[in-house]
Amino acid sequence: MKLLIITAIKEFEKEIKRQLKNAKVNTFSYKNVIGYRDSTMDAIESNWFSSEMNKSESILFYAFVKKENVDKFFDSINAFNATQDTISNIHVAVLAIEKSNLIT
Repeated sequence: MKLLIITAIKEFEKEIKRQLKNAKVNTFSYKNVIGYRDSTMDAIESNWFSSEMNKSESILFYAFVKKENVDKFFDSINAFNATQDTISNIHVAVLAIEKSNLIT
């Protein structure tokens, strides 16, 4: 069993749900969050609004996933990200679960 942690801008919510379903992940949790990005190191010309902290409506998913479904999910997210014209991508991290009382 692995724990997937997925973050993205709110606009990608439906895509993430679709990708989870395709990877046979039928149970997951998610929450709306505010994402922050410190842009103090950006060049003046790329920081249009001259703000040091930019925030965006984001989403956080987490799911306990069978080990054999993790690579399929990563591959599909990487393929999706490669087709995006936006700066933002779907970000995924996986953590090993050493001990759990989950029923599989």
